[in-house]
Amino acid sequence: MSQDLQQTPNQPHQFDHNKLSTHILLALAFGLVAGALINLIFPDDGLVQSWVVEGLFNVVGDMFVRFLTMLIVPIVFVSLISGVASLADPRSLGRVSAKAIGLYLLTTLIAVVLALTGGAIFKTGVSVGAVSDQALEIASAPPFSQVLVEMVPSNPVQAMAEGNMLPIIIFSILLGLSMSFAGEHGRRISDFFTDMMEVVMKLVGIVMLIAPYGVFALIAGMAATTGWSTFAGLLKYVVLVMAALIVQAAVVYPLLLKLWSGLSPVRFFHHFRDVIAFAFSTASSGATIPVTLRAVQERMGVSNRISSFTIPLGATINMDGTAIMQGIAVSFIAQYYGVDLAISQYLMVVFMVVMASIGTAGVPGVGLILLAGVLTQVGLPAEGIAMILGVDRLLDMTRTAVNVTGDAVVTCIVANTEGELDRSRFNETAAAQPPVSGAGG
Repeated sequence: MSQDLQQTPNQPHQFDHNKLSTHILLALAFGLVAGALINLIFPDDGLVQSWVVEGLFNVVGDMFVRFLTMLIVPIVFVSLISGVASLADPRSLGRVSAKAIGLYLLTTLIAVVLALTGGAIFKTGVSVGAVSDQALEIASAPPFSQVLVEMVPSNPVQAMAEGNMLPIIIFSILLGLSMSFAGEHGRRISDFFTDMMEVVMKLVGIVMLIAPYGVFALIAGMAATTGWSTFAGLLKYVVLVMAALIVQAAVVYPLLLKLWSGLSPVRFFHHFRDVIAFAFSTASSGATIPVTLRAVQERMGVSNRISSFTIPLGATINMDGTAIMQGIAVSFIAQYYGVDLAISQYLMVVFMVVMASIGTAGVPGVGLILLAGVLTQVGLPAEGIAMILGVDRLLDMTRTAVNVTGDAVVTCIVANTEGELDRSRFNETAAAQPPVSGAGG
C-alpha cells in the first residue's frame, strides 16, 4: 500500500474521469436533442440561427477547440523530451531495450496501418453526406521528398509557433537524446522536463473539465445544421474502431506471441484477463503498470529484470490502441469533409502517430489532443474531433486494454528470447493464483 500512497501525490491529473465521461455523454445527448429541435422547429428562423447557432454555439465550440489546439505543442514537445531522455539512459541501451523498442514500434506500425486500411475500405465518413456542399479545399500534397526535408527544423521556435508537428517531433527527440548523453547537466534538465510534464498534464485535466460545455455547443451546432446521417456515420466509426482494436488484440498479438516465442495465446489471455479488466476500467496505461508487472512476473514467469524495464517502457511508447483510433479518426474526418488524402499525407499520418506515441502519457484523453495535431498537419479542421469526443470514453477504455495487452506480449517475447521466462509457470493453470487487481498494495 505504501507504493500507492507514494504515487498518489505524483499524479496531478487525478480527476474523476468517470464523472467527467458521464458529463460528456450527457452533453452529447443534450446537444443532439437541442440541435435536432432547432433543426426541426426553427430551420429558417434568422434570429435563432444568428444568435444561438452561429452565435452562442459557434463561440463556445470554437473556444473549446482552441483550448484543445493550445495543448498540442506543449504536450508533444515536453512528453517527447521526457520520454526519450529516460529511454536513452545508458542502462537501457542494451540488447533487451533494442528488442523491446523494436517490437513496440512494430506493433504500433501494424496498428496504424490496420486502422488506415480499415478507414479506406469501409469509408465510415462518406455515408454521412452532411457536408457534401462544403467540402474542404486544401493545398495539394507536397512531394514526399519535400516532406522528408522539412522534417528537419531550420527554426524550432518557428515550427512551434506555426504548430508544424513533424519538425517539433524531430527536434524533441534529438534534444531528449542529447540530454541523456550530457551526464549530470542533462539529468538536471531532464528533471525539469519531468516536472514540466506533470504541470502540462494538470493543464490537460483543467481543459478537459470544460469539455462537456464544448461538446454540447459543437454537437448542438452540428445537429442544428446537419442531418441524422451524421450520427449514423458516427456509429459506424465506433464499430470500426472496436473491430480494429479486437483484431489487434485477438489476431496480431497472438500471432506474434506464437511465432516468436511458441507460447500459447490461450494460456496468455487466461493469465492476463484480470489485467485487461483493470485496464478497461481505469483507461490508464500508467495506472495499470503495477498490476501488469505482477501478472507477468507471478503468473507468466517473466523475470523481474526484464519486466521491470519492458512494462514501464511499454506504458510510455506502446500506444497501439491510440494509433488505431487516430488512424481511423483521420480517415473518418477526412471523408466527412470530402477531403481525399494523398499517399504522402497517409505516410505522414503513420509517421506522426508512431513517433508521437513515444513519451505520450498513459492517461485518459491525451490521444484526442494528439489527434488534433495530426489533423492540423494534414490540413483537416480540429473541429472534427467534436464528432468523436462524446463516444471516446468507451473507445479509450478499450484501447487502453489493447495497449497493456501489447505490453505484456512484447515482455513475454523478449523474456523468452533472453532465457528469462519460466515456461513451466506460464503453462500452469493459474487456478490457485490470486487475482492481480489488487496489485500495488
